Amino acid sequence: MLDQTFYNIEFWKYLSIPVVAALVGWSTNWVAVKLTFYPLEPFGWPPFFGWQGIIPSKAAKMGAITSDTTLAKLGTLKELFGSMEPETIADYLNQIISPKIEAYVEWVMLEESPEVWKVIPEFIKEMIYDNVRRKLPETIREMMLDISENIEEMVDIKTVVVKQLTREKWIVNKIFLECGEVEFRFIIRSGIYFGLFFGIIQMLVWLFFPQGWVLPVFGLIVGFATNWIAIRIIFQPLNPIKVGKYIIQGIFLKRQKEVSAVWCNIVAREIITLGNIVNEMLVGEKSRTTNNLIRKHIRKVVEEMAGLAKPVLTFTVGSDTFSHIKDAASEKAVLFTASAFEDPAFNDNRAAIVKRMMQERMEQLSPEEFQYLLRPAFQEDELKLILLGALLGFLAGMAQLYFIFG
Repeated sequence: MLDQTFYNIEFWKYLSIPVVAALVGWSTNWVAVKLTFYPLEPFGWPPFFGWQGIIPSKAAKMGAITSDTTLAKLGTLKELFGSMEPETIADYLNQIISPKIEAYVEWVMLEESPEVWKVIPEFIKEMIYDNVRRKLPETIREMMLDISENIEEMVDIKTVVVKQLTREKWIVNKIFLECGEVEFRFIIRSGIYFGLFFGIIQMLVWLFFPQGWVLPVFGLIVGFATNWIAIRIIFQPLNPIKVGKYIIQGIFLKRQKEVSAVWCNIVAREIITLGNIVNEMLVGEKSRTTNNLIRKHIRKVVEEMAGLAKPVLTFTVGSDTFSHIKDAASEKAVLFTASAFEDPAFNDNRAAIVKRMMQERMEQLSPEEFQYLLRPAFQEDELKLILLGALLGFLAGMAQLYFIFG
């Protein structure tokens, strides 16, 4: 009789309830995580007739939050730029520009006064080249120190972060996926365990109350609860609690040192790069301040580049044209400066220094401050993810009722 009951088809139907619940818990969590990050660009007409990953859709907001809640605690822009060693940057610029001095001077002169430049004797041209070559290193060094001292008047760090994350949404995903790799894997895997637990309860309830509403309602509960519990375990408890020989704390918060290394590496190499800072300085909202500073230093170089040839140049081209030459040299210096920071190796070298500085400070953040690295990804839209899990669980319960017990 016992064997007959064991092999009875009804037994396997009942046994399928916790199995399906475990699959529902796993699948709803998997779908929730995927929909958090993909697709990068809107598909269809979100939010009701299409979708865009929650994180990419809020790239600008995430950038602002990152800047306000985390970067603000890791150092000012002046400190970050200072850690890049402005004098080393000046030496690098000199190495890039020095071989191009003749081309640079000719570019300026041929554009401003081509006929005159063609008839100027070669010895005077050589005198000008030598003067520029001698004066430029000192001028660039002074200019970089000046920039370092006044960097916050030229660049808004929040603007740099928001622009980069809005333009390159994959970076936002990379930050969260690499920093939260363990946590997202836990969310998906935990759906099986929590789903199985609730499924056993669901099976017992169905055994005594085989009503049509039980499976869909429990499916909804499983989908809701597995996501809700998983998110809570990631961030809570906030501060470590000692229970016997065990320390209980949110699993993300336990990995502060490991996550700090990953986060700082991505931010230093993809967002707050020397190239991005320089680009914002030269073409951003505060570029006028930058251009004025560069103009001040380059006009001085042009004055000195003429040296003994200045009376000849002034007489030949006229004082007004000579003044225009100084302005043209300043404008072209901006273009030269922008192109000089396209070397990935030098950018990576500076990024490594910035990473070290930020990482040391991030490892010292309190749990309250540290949680905001990933918390914004869930906090604003976690209810949406939880309700999505509930909906998928409900649909799975309906399918179970129809196909297995129908």
